[in-house]
Amino acid sequence: MRFLKQLLADYSAKRKQQQYIEQLKHFSPPTNLYSNNYPDKVCFKHIGLIGDIIYSIPCMLALAKGKKIELFLDISQESMYPKGFKHYNENKILTEKSVAFIKPLILSNPAFITCDIFKGQAIDYDLNEFRRYPFDYRMGHICRWYFLAFGVNYDLGKPWLHVEADQKYKDEVIIARSFRYRAPAIDYNFLKTISNISFIGLADEYEDMKKNIPHLKHIVVSDALQLAQAIAGCKFFIGNQSFPFAVAEALKVKRVLEVCYQTPNVIVEGKDGYDFCFQPQFEKIINSLL
Repeated sequence: MRFLKQLLADYSAKRKQQQYIEQLKHFSPPTNLYSNNYPDKVCFKHIGLIGDIIYSIPCMLALAKGKKIELFLDISQESMYPKGFKHYNENKILTEKSVAFIKPLILSNPAFITCDIFKGQAIDYDLNEFRRYPFDYRMGHICRWYFLAFGVNYDLGKPWLHVEADQKYKDEVIIARSFRYRAPAIDYNFLKTISNISFIGLADEYEDMKKNIPHLKHIVVSDALQLAQAIAGCKFFIGNQSFPFAVAEALKVKRVLEVCYQTPNVIVEGKDGYDFCFQPQFEKIINSLL
């Protein structure tokens, strides 16, 4: 019986490899692996999600090689989330509101001179082209999907976003937890012993977390720059695989990631980064940081 199971497993693995090779035959490399259209800038297009935009910045910096960056965001694309996933842009990946939200954070970094809606502008690189490759997008590292597609590298142990920390949160533990990508059997109830603790995120996410932490405060921001400044200034940050954690990872603040075991495609790299998907390890990490 064991031999039969192994035989079937070997056949399945070989079949998947053959399918992968067949898929590759129908793909060409991205339109531009090298571009030099402008002497002083490099222009990129992206469809989001906003967390993916943050994770694409290292690739943009590597491709730009010191030139200024113009980023254009395509708001015409329909959502890629399956039905049942809670997402706030309804059937769109990005909206005008999404672009207005992330724009101040992008432009606060000196490499970027433009962050705007895509309206047919000439571009050097379409960052969405990595999606044409037959990756298993549930696994790996979002940043490195771009590296694999465009043949570049960047030191992900170093920050790729820089903001001025909001010092009023220096004694505050900040949490963000979306309804998507939650690890099973994780309980935040033990955090109610922390006196200075706040939530950053949407109102229904906050109300859900208040069930575990009744005195939890809510940090309301008007844009992603304010969110980043709060995270940069806090004692430490806890988040799952959502936009606020992407920001924390880009800033390299003291951070703790709740890993979704079904989709472990966010990787903590560099100093002061922790991750967990089991309760005892979660509590151990938080107690050590406190």
